[in-house]
Amino acid sequence: MDYLDISFQLNDEDIALREAAHKFAKEVIRPVAKELDQMTADEVIADDSPLWDLLRQAYELGYHKILIPEAYGGLELSPLQLHLVFEELGWGSFGLAVLLGVVSFPFYMACLTLDDDLIEEFVIPFCECNDGSIRGCWACMEPDRGSDYLCPEDYYTDPNIKLNVQAHLDGDEWVINGQKAAWVSGGSIATHAMLYCQVDPSLGIAGSGIFLCPLNIKGVSRGKPLRKMGQRDLNQGEIFFDDVRIPKHYMICEPDFYSEMMDMILGAANATMGVLSTGCARAAFEEAFTYAKERVQGGKPIIEHRGIRQRLFDMFSKVETCRALSRAVINFNFNISPPLEEYSLISKTRCTELCFEVTHDAIQILGGNGLTQEYLTEKLFRDARAILIEDGINEVLQARGGQIIAETYPRRGDEF
Repeated sequence: MDYLDISFQLNDEDIALREAAHKFAKEVIRPVAKELDQMTADEVIADDSPLWDLLRQAYELGYHKILIPEAYGGLELSPLQLHLVFEELGWGSFGLAVLLGVVSFPFYMACLTLDDDLIEEFVIPFCECNDGSIRGCWACMEPDRGSDYLCPEDYYTDPNIKLNVQAHLDGDEWVINGQKAAWVSGGSIATHAMLYCQVDPSLGIAGSGIFLCPLNIKGVSRGKPLRKMGQRDLNQGEIFFDDVRIPKHYMICEPDFYSEMMDMILGAANATMGVLSTGCARAAFEEAFTYAKERVQGGKPIIEHRGIRQRLFDMFSKVETCRALSRAVINFNFNISPPLEEYSLISKTRCTELCFEVTHDAIQILGGNGLTQEYLTEKLFRDARAILIEDGINEVLQARGGQIIAETYPRRGDEF
């Protein structure tokens, strides 16, 4: 469904990128997402799963490398172009859009190090990959760690808080032991991880480092893929490390810069969640709008009833609010360094909440049909519910945002 973009900033290249992404989302992502949603978690990643053909097509189009600098073979899209593409991918499927984002995380982080050896060994082969055989993941969360990972407060430097995954240096190698939680997106199928490990326990969580870790080496194993209520098309699974050894230079962030790097990564991730939520909300609005024109009650299409029109307008306004907010935030925070985390937190929390409200309203408009798997609305509602927890439960992120505001407000525009 075409929509009016009220920005006058889009040029011909921007529009072409958006149209190509929408075509891929409509013709490839939507059908595969529906099929995967009806499978078990094991079937989603089985050898005969349609997931692999989707990844192959996505890699052929370059969607796996949209964050990578052009100098290394990536697309290096502008923040506005990133928004246009990610909104369309999120319209196709929130879960698969997340997967297409996280496959690049380890390699994108390697780019930030400006380490020629890492770039040659990992980044360039990833960008040259066109069959989906090289896949990254963001191995951050642990079974007993959640919100305290996201909100640096007094306990962040408490030496009594031990992380599950530990790394210690043995000569020229890091030795890694521990478990990452089942919530690692792409964890069951990734070939490489952007891996978070505690390096200096005396500093608590703040004594962590980030590594680029291949997952096809001795000592790495996987658990069962996670069964979930929503985003069933997004594989998630636990990863175990048993005396895994990697070269010393595979560390891409040392403890001295870990807290700052976490702010930067979460700033980018939460801003992107706002964009994907825009796409999901728009999908729900369009499903409800189309249904309201076709469904007849009281002798006329229900879109002619005042209550339905009022609800549709409210949904429409929420979609436009999501787009305006998420686009402004990604355009700002992807153009400065470090990003202002509170704005990404606004985008994540507000857009995900509005997205859930829109999918809820879509269910109401479809009535009983909205509860059936015959209609896409039912999947969108389940996917949207997961977003309120994904990448940080909203209440915790709001508390973190309040902490930042209390310490920094008001910001001065001339600082940037």
